[in-house]
Amino acid sequence: MTSGTKWLSTAEQADWRAFLAGVASFSEAIERQLQDEAGMPHGYYEVLVQLSEAPDRRLRMSELADRLTSSRSRLSHAVARLEEKGWVRREPCPADRRGQLAVLTDEGFAALEEAAPGHVAAVRRHLVDALGPEDFATLGRLSRKLLAAQQVPGGSALPARG
Repeated sequence: MTSGTKWLSTAEQADWRAFLAGVASFSEAIERQLQDEAGMPHGYYEVLVQLSEAPDRRLRMSELADRLTSSRSRLSHAVARLEEKGWVRREPCPADRRGQLAVLTDEGFAALEEAAPGHVAAVRRHLVDALGPEDFATLGRLSRKLLAAQQVPGGSALPARG
């Protein structure tokens, strides 16, 4: 062991492991709900959400990857699957011939509209209501702090809680 390492205390170790288990459990519940009710993984849902909120429902692939904190190759694979479903299409970027735009189709928007109520209900049940208003607000504040500390691409796009 390295003598200069500041090891976690017993309490810190317990909190760290509880955090990891809580995030994993929540992620599994959300993934299961979207797969069972909407037939899509959470990652695809998030692609559709980002595109639905973008001007003209389109984003450069590189910007979309940044917003999702995803690798370009992982996003390209997801968009290919969404194209197969007819939910997203790619177009050349008019400002840069090398770039591509991901565009949310009307069919993709309809799929998102259908999936959203169940997803939001699951987020509310497994997170918002489980924590309560005060703890949920604290979670938001702490999450923004973690994002800022990690300088996550796209993290600065999260709005401050007003």
